[in-house]
Amino acid sequence: MASDEKQLVRRARRGDEEAFRMLMERYKRKVFSIAYGMVHDPQAALDISQEVFIKVHRYLGSFQGTSSFYTWIYRIAVNLSIDHLRKANRRDTVDYDDMLGRREPDDSEALVAPTFLDGNPHAAFKRKELGRQIERALATLSEKHRAVLLLREVDGLSYEEISRTLKIHRGTVMSRLHHARKNLQHALTEYLVESGEHATMLQHAGVKGDCEESKKEASPGSVSHG
Repeated sequence: MASDEKQLVRRARRGDEEAFRMLMERYKRKVFSIAYGMVHDPQAALDISQEVFIKVHRYLGSFQGTSSFYTWIYRIAVNLSIDHLRKANRRDTVDYDDMLGRREPDDSEALVAPTFLDGNPHAAFKRKELGRQIERALATLSEKHRAVLLLREVDGLSYEEISRTLKIHRGTVMSRLHHARKNLQHALTEYLVESGEHATMLQHAGVKGDCEESKKEASPGSVSHG
């Protein structure tokens, strides 16, 4: 952890509410992004975010600092999001894919959307539509694949950080990320063909290729399947 964050955590553990508020401000948007990326429901994502910080406040005293604070808080966010999805599936009151198909994410909820900007209205429209398609494609991924993809592409965590956050081996991170990207691209194929776009649009949207990353984070040993 950065020294200022360590100080904030230390103060918050001693009961300093202002320090805890500063930690909330630092991570609330990222926590919401992870939750929304997992559940695709803004109200549920807000509820999950609130529950995350309730748990952080309640159990901060037991946080030993052996892992980074953001690894700890991301793990809580992912686990609560998965719990929400499993409870929703058990209730089976609304078909998830049908719900997503009826509801379009608005601009404030855009998650893995293109971030490059220009003044071309046509390009802006295509970016917005690509963002919608990526939202839909994300919903088709399994919980495990969605979690690892969001931590990597949205929050920019390294393989090691994702490994610590999800408590899985580095090789499993790489395997899940590979399959998540492959499945995401497959889900987007029809849109890309119909719109005349190319797969490189995915890179503008934040979805990098495995070959590109392997140069940066080369890993020895075998890769286990997720």
